[in-house]
Amino acid sequence: MTRKHTSSKPAISVMVLGVGAFAHSTAQILKDAGVSVATYLTRNYGHYPPSLAGPVYSQEQFPSPCPLLKEKAVDLVVPMSIDWAQAPWKDELLSLGIPIFCPTHEGMRIERERDFARQLCQRFKIPFPQSHVARNRLEAEEILGKYPRAFVIKNPLCSPTSPVHTVLCESLADTRSWLKHVNYAEGVFLQEYLGPREAGHIALVSGGEICSLVTNQEYKRAFAGNMGIVAGAPLGGLVEWDPADKYGLARELIHPLLPWFREVKYHGPIQVTAVQRNGKWHVIEYNIRIGVTSGAMLLRMLANPIETLLQTGRDEKLAPRFVKNLNFGCSVTLAGYAYPHVQVRGPQLPVEVGGSFSCDVWWNEVARDGNDSLVSTGHRIADVIAFGSVLDEAIAKAYANIRKIRSLGSYYREDIGRSLWPPGNP
Repeated sequence: MTRKHTSSKPAISVMVLGVGAFAHSTAQILKDAGVSVATYLTRNYGHYPPSLAGPVYSQEQFPSPCPLLKEKAVDLVVPMSIDWAQAPWKDELLSLGIPIFCPTHEGMRIERERDFARQLCQRFKIPFPQSHVARNRLEAEEILGKYPRAFVIKNPLCSPTSPVHTVLCESLADTRSWLKHVNYAEGVFLQEYLGPREAGHIALVSGGEICSLVTNQEYKRAFAGNMGIVAGAPLGGLVEWDPADKYGLARELIHPLLPWFREVKYHGPIQVTAVQRNGKWHVIEYNIRIGVTSGAMLLRMLANPIETLLQTGRDEKLAPRFVKNLNFGCSVTLAGYAYPHVQVRGPQLPVEVGGSFSCDVWWNEVARDGNDSLVSTGHRIADVIAFGSVLDEAIAKAYANIRKIRSLGSYYREDIGRSLWPPGNP
């Protein structure tokens, strides 16, 4: 699905910060739109896929991306994660004045600090589950004694390196058991469990206004039937082009924050994930990114992706355009050997492709071996993404294509779209 760029204007230069399928998809989609793109690799895995879209630069070669940004006269920086804001070169990057497709400074707190998001919701009367911060196990158990119920256990500070991976407890007994085993190095954030009716919405904030784009669903459980643990990244996802916010998620959970967005000069993506209980949506978190699975779908749906990202980075008025007949997107992840139990590692296994693809396939933890064949290098092999004018068309195409990939011990969820959709369904 490549749209050729025919303009004679000089190419806009973009630097993606990231690795794996997320960086691969973003870089390639922008390249298809006529952008000169490169990737600064921010982690020690998933280096091969972004190289398929343009030059890549490692942290070992370049401890900071700032010299590269200046040398290449980069017009826009697109981070795949919020961890750039903890990097030693963060202040230098901000001093360069290059537009960043991400909020900065105070605006980042809405994702980074879970209790700050709770306080914002309280300030603007947005429903939010009962939540508490505990510094240690003793405090956590005291909270559980006072409020005996099921809690989702999270790290208070959202980061890829957080010592607590989200533990979704569905009963008081589950919660009591897990509090004996979590890492309290940064404390814990206890958020009341409100049930399975989860959905999300992604918008852009720019020029002091909110621009809705898509409603989305992430399939976070490891196995079909929404069984197993919450995986490190979703096993699939759906998006529906939804600038009118037909399900009301943006109207109820994002638009009340407009005074705060203007107050902190927020400009960038905003994604809300919410749970519906008793007919009302409750925020469970905000993210300042377009999502691991949703981003690759959202960018394909935009007829003017680079203009939209640039305008957002510059805090300008937005005018996103939609690609006709790309109403729905479906993403299915091919998980590798032993996922989601990432402490179990297998060898680098062959990744075989049986036929040409008719949709987007974004490689993640794979590389080429000495014979120029694909091999797995980690636990997530690829994201297969397809589109359609109706949802069933997108789902069918995604599954037809993922069946063309084989690697020993790999699997994918066969039920994307059969539950949790439309928003509000269990």
